[in-house]
Amino acid sequence: MSGESGVAWGTPTGRGVVAAATLGSGLTLLDGTVVNVALRTVGDDLDASLVQLQWITNGYFLSLASLILLGGALGDRLGRRRVFVIGTVWFALASLACGLAPTAEVLIVARVLQGIGGALLTPGSLAMIQGAFRAEDRSRAIGAWSGLGGIAAALGPLVGGLLIDHASWRWIFLINLPLAVVTVWLAQTWVPETRDTRALDRFDVPGAALASLALAGTTWALTDAGGPATWWAAGLGVAAAVGFVVVERRTHGPMVPLGLFADRTFSAANLMTLVVYAALGAILFFLVLQLQTVSGYNALEAGLATLPMTLCMLFLAARGGALGERIGPRIPMTVGPMVMAGGTLLLLRAGPDAVYWRDVAPGLTVFGLGLALMVAPLTATVLAAAPDEVAGIASGINNAVARAGSLLAVAALPTAVGLAGDDYRDPGVFDASYGTALMICAALLVLGGLVSWFTIPRRLRPEPA
Repeated sequence: MSGESGVAWGTPTGRGVVAAATLGSGLTLLDGTVVNVALRTVGDDLDASLVQLQWITNGYFLSLASLILLGGALGDRLGRRRVFVIGTVWFALASLACGLAPTAEVLIVARVLQGIGGALLTPGSLAMIQGAFRAEDRSRAIGAWSGLGGIAAALGPLVGGLLIDHASWRWIFLINLPLAVVTVWLAQTWVPETRDTRALDRFDVPGAALASLALAGTTWALTDAGGPATWWAAGLGVAAAVGFVVVERRTHGPMVPLGLFADRTFSAANLMTLVVYAALGAILFFLVLQLQTVSGYNALEAGLATLPMTLCMLFLAARGGALGERIGPRIPMTVGPMVMAGGTLLLLRAGPDAVYWRDVAPGLTVFGLGLALMVAPLTATVLAAAPDEVAGIASGINNAVARAGSLLAVAALPTAVGLAGDDYRDPGVFDASYGTALMICAALLVLGGLVSWFTIPRRLRPEPA
C-alpha cells in the first residue's frame, strides 16, 4: 500500500482522518436508523402503497448490497480518499433528490441512487483508517471509529423523530447535505491518499451488474408475489444469479472469489448471517410501523423506542467480542440468536395501547443483548475463515450478505403475512399480520442459532499444546 509514512494516533492528522471517516459512515448509519421511522409519514404524505414503502427501504439496500464490494475495489485501485469523497458527494446529491421527491416513485429512484453513493462511501470510511494509520495505531483508530459510529446510530432515531414531528420527513434526507460538506472538507484537508498497489487494473463490472440483476429480480418477485410480473422477475433473478456464478468462476480477479465458500466455516457463518439479518431487518420494519399504526406512537416515540437495542450494541458488543475470544465463537453465535428470538417473542406484546416500559422496552433490551453477544464473534469467524490476503473481501462479502438478508426479508414478509395496498394504515389488519411476521422472524433466529451450533467450530484456531 502507499502512504507508508503512517499517521500517528493523537495527532491533528489522525484526528482529522477519524473525524472524516466517522462522519462519512455516520451519514449512512443515520439514514439507516431514521428511514423506517419516517415510512408511515412518507406513506401518508405521498399516498404510497405498502409495496412502495417496501421499495423505499429496499431500493437503497439493493444498490448498496450489490455494489459495496465493487466500491471497495474502486477505492483500493483509484484511491480510497478519492472514491470516499465521490461517494459522499453522490450520497448528498441523492439525498437532495430524496428530500425534494414529489412522488413515491421518484423517492424510490432517488433511494437507489443513494445506495450507490453508500456503496462507494461505506467501504472507504474504514479503508482510509486502515491505509492511513501506522500499524500500531490502527486498532485504537478503528475502535474510535466504531464507537463514534455507534453514537451516530443512537442519535439517529432522536434526530429523525424530531425532524419528522416538528419539521418534515424531507429533512431526514436534507440534513445530509451540510454533513456531507463537512465530511468532504475534512477528507480533503486531513486524509492522505492511499491505494493498494497490488489491486488489479480491471474491475468486475459484469459481476456487479449480474449481482444487481439477481437481487433486483428476486426482490421484485417477492414484493410482487402473485402479480403479473412475478414469474418474469423471478426468472430474471435466477438467470442473473446463474450468470453471476459462471462469471465469477471464469473471470480474473472476481468481485466474489467463490473459492472462499469452499471453507465450511465461511459458508456457515454467511448462511447464519443471511437468516439472522433477514429477521433483524424485518423486525425493525414491522415494529416501527406497528408502534405508529397500532400503538399510537408518533415518529419521535417510535424512533426512540429502539434505543435499548442500540445502547446494548454500543456498550456491550466489545464485551461480546472478548467473550468470543475466550470461549470460542460457537456458543455466542448460538446463544445470541436464541436470545434475540426470545426478545422477538416479547415484542408480540406491542399491540394497541402498548405501555413502552412494560410491552416494548423489555423485548428490545433482550433482543439487543443477544445481538451484542453475537456480532463480534460472527465477524471474527468470517475473517478467521479467510486467508489474510483476502480478509477485506471476506468482510465485504459478509456485509453484503447481511444487507441482502434484510432486503429479501422486507420484500417477502409483508406479502407472506397477507399485507398489501394500504393495509399498513389499518390498525386491525396490521396488528394481526404483525404477530405472524414476528413469529416467522423468531423462527429464523432459532434457525440461525442451530446453524451455528452444528457448523461453527468451538475454536477458531488450534489451542496451544
